[in-house]
Amino acid sequence: MFNKRGLFCHAKPAPAKRTMFRIFLTFARIGLMLFGGGNVVLPVAQKQLEGLVKPKQLCEFYAVARSLPGIVAPNFAALAGYKLGRLPGALAAVLGLVLPPVALIVLLAAGFDSIIYLKFVQSIFWGIGIGVVMLIFMGVQDIWETSVEDRFSFILFFAAFVMLAGFRVPPSAIVMMAIMFAVAMQMKSEEGAK
Repeated sequence: MFNKRGLFCHAKPAPAKRTMFRIFLTFARIGLMLFGGGNVVLPVAQKQLEGLVKPKQLCEFYAVARSLPGIVAPNFAALAGYKLGRLPGALAAVLGLVLPPVALIVLLAAGFDSIIYLKFVQSIFWGIGIGVVMLIFMGVQDIWETSVEDRFSFILFFAAFVMLAGFRVPPSAIVMMAIMFAVAMQMKSEEGAK
């Protein structure tokens, strides 16, 4: 291949086909790394889906997945999988995310009672706990960078934090209020632009 100046250059490799099997395998890798549950799905998925889905979209999928009823990680997988391959992609992503950990849990369940009290196993769980805290922190940092963009969003965040931490308002109510405020502010800014 030659570029505009007539110099030889390497052709860019063709993007990998987003077959349902590739989507399944990608989310199977994510599922096997989800120590700590749905809270760590965002940083793990960002690494695995790099170049396939924009980081801002992944943060949006995570926010929606946290807001929906059900388990966060499969909700996230369904949204990201749909982006990659519509309905078949969503199904492949959810199956890929869920099947490997379920198989691992079934295998471990048989001998769990006999190994849980071993110091070695307890050390493994302690190490996993530290890693999970770091992954959650990374996910919060990514969401913060894409969500808290201006003074209004910071005030909204602070008010939501106070309601949740100080007054124990249910998270679903806080999400609904945040949505209503965001829509109202968007409508107000559009009226001001006219």
